[in-house]
Amino acid sequence: MVEHRERIIELYKTGISGVAVAKQIALDNNFEYNDYVRRSIGKIIQRAKNKGVFEECEKVGIDPEKVKHYWYKGKNYSINVKGENDTFKYEDFKEDFIASVKDLKPNYIQIIRKDSDNDSHCLLIDPADVHVNKLCSAFETGIDYNSQIAVQRVEDGVSSILSKSNGFNIDKIILIVGNDILNTDNTRNSTTKLTMQDTHMKWFDAFLMAKRLYIDIISTLVAISDLEVVYNVSNHDEMSGFFLMDSIYSWFNEHPNITFNRSPSHRKYTVYGKNLIGTTHGDGAKQNDLPLLMCHEASEHWHVCKHRYWFTHHVHHKTSKDIMSVQIESLRSPSPADSWHHKMGYQHSPLAIEGFLFHKEFGQVSRITTLF
Repeated sequence: MVEHRERIIELYKTGISGVAVAKQIALDNNFEYNDYVRRSIGKIIQRAKNKGVFEECEKVGIDPEKVKHYWYKGKNYSINVKGENDTFKYEDFKEDFIASVKDLKPNYIQIIRKDSDNDSHCLLIDPADVHVNKLCSAFETGIDYNSQIAVQRVEDGVSSILSKSNGFNIDKIILIVGNDILNTDNTRNSTTKLTMQDTHMKWFDAFLMAKRLYIDIISTLVAISDLEVVYNVSNHDEMSGFFLMDSIYSWFNEHPNITFNRSPSHRKYTVYGKNLIGTTHGDGAKQNDLPLLMCHEASEHWHVCKHRYWFTHHVHHKTSKDIMSVQIESLRSPSPADSWHHKMGYQHSPLAIEGFLFHKEFGQVSRITTLF
């Protein structure tokens, strides 16, 4: 059809459709109109309309005959190139996808805060064992619980802790995340080790609900103080919990007032003044071993930190003890007993979300508890 190019363009410029152009060319030249003719003439029209695209192809070595839409990311054009056998290939769009995502990332502005002083405090907030997507029926267990209740309790608990700590000079907040934030770890409504759970919504809805919860909380906390987000791996959602943490990190990773400790390590440490704070889910190392593990794993801070703390989770009830210079405490959960725990009698512990205040010099000076 190349020999008819000028006539094809001339007809198209009159305002008729590409199909009409193809039929007229076939009629003028006394050959059959078919799909091959239509496609060939359509390609000539498209090439004329997008001359710059094909010039771009020539510059970067793309065969113009393989151009389909616009997925190649060039200086002036994005061009979709058909690969071998017209198959979809990851490498064909990877760079363009990365470039487009970069354009969507939030543009955070650093919040300039005054320098902390010797009377400053750190607020640790630890919504433990929330279990979004857990289902409890009051008809069976005495208490209703579902994802909406879970999210509302975390929001209320964090709000209450912030309100009650308002009189303190806070220059840092630590938010502990993970710790069975999600109740299941797969599409089969079971935990990581395939223990079946009572659920009331699809796994992806629960994931998105937990994600929105964390985004809202983090956005609230960073407006008050610089924030450290610490992720604890847990037994209900070892895989999906990490994915959730990574999606939150992707959302906030360039915020200059937020730092993340998001590794899959089962024990995490953070330092504030003379306070060494360890967190872990609680389904792994025995409590009596935690002080020695802290001494080895955080040895660079052990000698300079006079006050040493462990916060564990998993058991949904309060235990607290000192092992020499280390205080070990398990935290309460806002989540009540489901059917199995009710049957086994594992219930009636107070439901709560807890926060703790640490003075740089004098250690833990206050605890704030929101009971449900």
